[in-house]
Amino acid sequence: MASSSLRSCSVVFPALLSSSKSRFATSLPLPAGANASSRFSMSAEWMPGQPRPPYLDGSAPGDFGFDPLGLGQVPENLERFKESELIHCRWCMLAVPGVLVPEALGLGNWVKAQEWAATPGGQATYLGNPVPWGNLPTILVIEFLAIAFVEHQRSMEKDPEKKKYPGGAFDPLGFSKDPVKFQEYKVKEVKNGRLAILAFLGFCVQQSAYPGTGPLENLASHLADPWHNNIGDIIIPRSLVP
Repeated sequence: MASSSLRSCSVVFPALLSSSKSRFATSLPLPAGANASSRFSMSAEWMPGQPRPPYLDGSAPGDFGFDPLGLGQVPENLERFKESELIHCRWCMLAVPGVLVPEALGLGNWVKAQEWAATPGGQATYLGNPVPWGNLPTILVIEFLAIAFVEHQRSMEKDPEKKKYPGGAFDPLGFSKDPVKFQEYKVKEVKNGRLAILAFLGFCVQQSAYPGTGPLENLASHLADPWHNNIGDIIIPRSLVP
């Protein structure tokens, strides 16, 4: 009965249940004896029914077949993109709580925290305390030297997996000791990292729409009057709103 139902559905939705006309299906021929269910394993999980690009084989953590622009077709580029995504994920997972926690504690928002840099002779502070060598030129030099040293050390590593997951001092709790759990943690890391990237992008968009405000301030404003304080305020000109 299941097979007959599948055949009847394929008549109504041939494009959804079959990828036989796609380039992916032709590049990866089905083995003899493969049935219809084999095709579903080739579909991209991010968009059911769409063919998975042949260069995204699902082996990378968080690989759901998403590459609508075909940026990863060149193997060298794909490996570089995996590494870059993971690094940006980690930076954003640090940035998001760094933005939210001070504002939640009433210590100001992340936009006002950097206003000192635009003031001639401005002094950097942390939690109200002056930062040693806290003028902009000195901080920029320290950051440049520190990051250049770290990136140089990382570039010397030729193993792509060790470049992404160095372990050792970067794994003080020993999460990588269990191979099965380690694979699970890799997926969780990239999923949470992608969410953090979207969250930080949202912070930037909110600040551009309402200069000088923080995300928690924007959230409170929206909750106070959700029908009027929302994305429509930005998309729809106020002159068109009755």
